[in-house]
Amino acid sequence: VRGLDGLADVPEAFVALSYLFGTEVENVRETLTAARFFHPDHPQILRLANTPPCDHPPPPRAPVAPDGGLEVRHPHQTNWHTDQSYRRPPPDVTLLFAVTTPPADQGQTLFADCTAALAALPPERRARLGGLTGIHAAGWIGRRPEDVHNGVAPHALLPHQMPQKQPLVRPHPVTGRPALYLCQSRQMDYVDGPIAELEPGPGGAGAALVEELLRHITQPAFVYAHHWRPGDLVIADNRCLLHAATWFDADTHAREMWRTTVMGNPGPAYAGEAKSWIPRDGHSPMQGMEDA
Repeated sequence: VRGLDGLADVPEAFVALSYLFGTEVENVRETLTAARFFHPDHPQILRLANTPPCDHPPPPRAPVAPDGGLEVRHPHQTNWHTDQSYRRPPPDVTLLFAVTTPPADQGQTLFADCTAALAALPPERRARLGGLTGIHAAGWIGRRPEDVHNGVAPHALLPHQMPQKQPLVRPHPVTGRPALYLCQSRQMDYVDGPIAELEPGPGGAGAALVEELLRHITQPAFVYAHHWRPGDLVIADNRCLLHAATWFDADTHAREMWRTTVMGNPGPAYAGEAKSWIPRDGHSPMQGMEDA
């Protein structure tokens, strides 16, 4: 969409397009989503903006890369993740639509190819990783490395807010190709994990493996940087990609993105499972939640 004269028809078209990629588009008002991210008129659209009422800040500015370009690697770029990996089943596809953007050399979104990154590892390494399980957790529940270091007690959680186990190597349900499936620290559980089969905690073997794999996945050879312009739409497959937002000058520029998440084909490992994030016993989806 170029030359936006107005947005009157865009939200409906955005939601309708999202349904082409799955059987269900998330209603963010019925899931574990803070109210400040709600689009005022369309419950399927999550609004990410540095303006009120959302006030979603940009990540820290990364150093310049050795070649003088945009630094993409972990840990210089922060919060590499795949959307809502702390749910079972996690969503399949994310659609991002740019409403207002800073200059194209700021506020990029990075996408890392976890299929290619896994394929680049030696066969014996891939085989060992295939037997491991990641423990994914929402960032607000007191299970991040800094929470553990600072002695923060993990939050008491309702059943639909609990961390969820996901395979570290996940076959794609359409292509059959395996991909690494993990996130940076704020979306993993460092109390019982982040790797279920390895020593837990920020100083454990599981944390060391996650750090090693993130450094591998985010090498420039596996990363695409999208430089946004208003009207751009990017469709990302959460089952085989990580993504990360980059810094922009939020004191000078506004940035507003709309997001939908689509479900319907997570793969046979999730077949027949009830959604982990659906409240039961009369609880509200928002009960016990803090802004994250």
